[in-house]
Amino acid sequence: MIVIGGGLAGLSSAVALAEAGFRVRLLERRPFLGGRASSYVLPGGEHVDNCQHVTLGCCTNLDDFYRRVGAAGKIATFDRLVFVDRDGRRAAMQASSLPPPLHLAASLAFYPSLSWAERHAIGHAMLAIAFRGGRNADGDAAGKSMLEWLRAHGQSEAAIRRFWGVVLVSALNEELGRIDARYGLDVFWKGFLANRAGYRLGIPRVPLGELYDNCRVAIERQGGEVVLRSPVRRLRIADDRVVAVEADGGREETADAYLLAVPQDAVLELLPVQVSQREPIFANLRNLRTSPITSAHLWFDRDVMSEPFLILLDRTTQWIFNKSGLYGGPGDGCYLQLVISASYDLVPRSRQEIVDLCLAEVREVLPEARAAKLLKATVIKETAATFSPEPGSDRWRPSQRTPIPNLFLAGDWTATGWPATMEGAVRSGYLAAEEILADAGAPTRLLQPDLSAEGLAAWLSRGIA
Repeated sequence: MIVIGGGLAGLSSAVALAEAGFRVRLLERRPFLGGRASSYVLPGGEHVDNCQHVTLGCCTNLDDFYRRVGAAGKIATFDRLVFVDRDGRRAAMQASSLPPPLHLAASLAFYPSLSWAERHAIGHAMLAIAFRGGRNADGDAAGKSMLEWLRAHGQSEAAIRRFWGVVLVSALNEELGRIDARYGLDVFWKGFLANRAGYRLGIPRVPLGELYDNCRVAIERQGGEVVLRSPVRRLRIADDRVVAVEADGGREETADAYLLAVPQDAVLELLPVQVSQREPIFANLRNLRTSPITSAHLWFDRDVMSEPFLILLDRTTQWIFNKSGLYGGPGDGCYLQLVISASYDLVPRSRQEIVDLCLAEVREVLPEARAAKLLKATVIKETAATFSPEPGSDRWRPSQRTPIPNLFLAGDWTATGWPATMEGAVRSGYLAAEEILADAGAPTRLLQPDLSAEGLAAWLSRGIA
């Protein structure tokens, strides 16, 4: 079995297949694992993540993958989310003793950045989501963007900007006007309404690359191999089957089955043109658009932040992560990572402009940073970080099984029922592994169920058609 791509989709499928007894050869073109959720070392020795990635309690398959590879203990969990608005007012989102979907109602009631009327309207919209629940029927969300749905449900521009957008732009890496309403509603249902654990935030306490240390062990235990710096140039297909992968220097590798776990545009580059044009499952990938994400990394000469993270309102910067605090390492300095999702406006701007902008916002939010000296800064732009969950984009997303019998697909852009998240990537890897195992005569259920709806949320979601 050859797996091409060492991101979360490729790793999750490769580990699951290895545990099922397959001899897996994983080929990754980079010198490290993790794909878009990876880390590397700067020339000065600093470990940086290409972008801070987090998990929520509702990400059941990602949690399962972390347990499989012994990384669960490297994730710090938080049940209190702190927001800071333009006026410096702070609001905490934390569950009360009330049953779902009311467990976060008290936090909303005291949210200081909105008027009482706006908070009341948000509560009504949340109840509409709870009544919709986990049902597949889109109802009044069909064909709409999340922005259209919110306006139809009486949400003010301030509520959209300071509440809904704060959550959804970060979760889905897209502007509200480009998000299929179904995905926006699912984020709030699964993360904030159905189950009191759904919103709990998990942040790695180590560089992202360290989460994958045991993946290699799991694969090699079954006689497999992980090969880094091994780019694949193309798939060779004959008689409607993949017969080999071609690597640098004309070298070929063969296997009984092949899994492409690379970004969707790379799939088209690896396939013969006649195949990608002939088969709709591949040709339709050209219709998937992408959205960017930008992260800024700032090192100060002293400690400037006591919280593990902050969520910012009405600013370009959306999240500040206290990496020094999360890592718990020694030293008097402070390393912060700032994240801006759907960062279209930043793509054409220089790295120095972005550093200046982010530094100014940090000093507005963190008074201790105003007297601190910035020692070093870097910016990482992922211009095509994720596929865009635009209304109707699901029709272009392929299944993990392809018309070529021994070729399978994995990636958050495949049909997973989730948007482009780490959870979606792992779901795709498990689904692809299930198809491969079924072909081998060993059908196995790998995909983990969503968190169950609890309390009143369970009753509301059964609803009332």
